[in-house]
Amino acid sequence: MIVDFWAAWCVDCHRVAPELERLADKYAGVVDVAKLDVDANPALAAAFGIMRLPTIALFRPGQGPVGVTGFRRAEQLEQGLGLVALAPMSAGAG
Repeated sequence: MIVDFWAAWCVDCHRVAPELERLADKYAGVVDVAKLDVDANPALAAAFGIMRLPTIALFRPGQGPVGVTGFRRAEQLEQGLGLVALAPMSAGAG
């Protein structure tokens, strides 16, 4: 699961939202994408040590989260989170 830690007042949070939508479409059925408003959930954000917004984190069972901060394009998020290894097989792959 990818979690987007964001806030309504965060300009880069709004900029990264469409990039995350691209990833949600690309990885549909493989990885879920969720948003967590840090202003509405301060204890949860603190529990994960969120210090900068946006923070985009990939949670995998049995592993610690992998995260990136700040605005990133979809391709940069893909690289930073290591999503390429989870990519669905495409017709031209191989």
